[in-house]
Amino acid sequence: MKKLSFLERLKNWKRKLRWDRQYKSGRWDYLFDKEEEPRYTGIISAINRYTKNPKILDLGAGEGVLRFKLKTTKSVVEYYCGVDFSKVSIRKAKKFNFEKSKFIVADLHYYTPDQNYDIIVFNEAFYYINHKLKSEVLERILSKLNDNGILIVSIFKEGEGCWAFFNHERLEKLEFYNIESSKGNRYWKLGVYRKKS
Repeated sequence: MKKLSFLERLKNWKRKLRWDRQYKSGRWDYLFDKEEEPRYTGIISAINRYTKNPKILDLGAGEGVLRFKLKTTKSVVEYYCGVDFSKVSIRKAKKFNFEKSKFIVADLHYYTPDQNYDIIVFNEAFYYINHKLKSEVLERILSKLNDNGILIVSIFKEGEGCWAFFNHERLEKLEFYNIESSKGNRYWKLGVYRKKS
């Protein structure tokens, strides 16, 4: 396993503290707003189109916005696990007391899921992974995606330096498109992939 240098670990630690402060101040509350709706609608549409009653792993779960949207759209979920490295965001997510769900504080550089999933979502998280560990993290996560399971990747704007990692021999691209915010002032790219058996 590759290791981050001291300076890289320090930078990651500082980022974590910054995200904790931002979640504490309410900076990310807007993710629940209507303007973000198209992105979450795209993710949920892919979940419902390719699976029924799935086990979902949400990497970069923040305050549990995706889980909240799954509940409000009455999407059926066998089990949901949300992971974020901000302890403040996870504490906020746990306050919802969602059924069949758990939230974990973990750093994606080192996190290994404890079970397999039908759907794994990199929810605005993959570009924050240190570039030299991206391949290793993706391999570890794919090892916990069931054969024929679905990987959904949402990345703000272009996500330069990220998308090439998903041109992977174990992945079949099903969908790849832009999603604009409801105001049309920002966009995301959404990639949907099936893990080959």
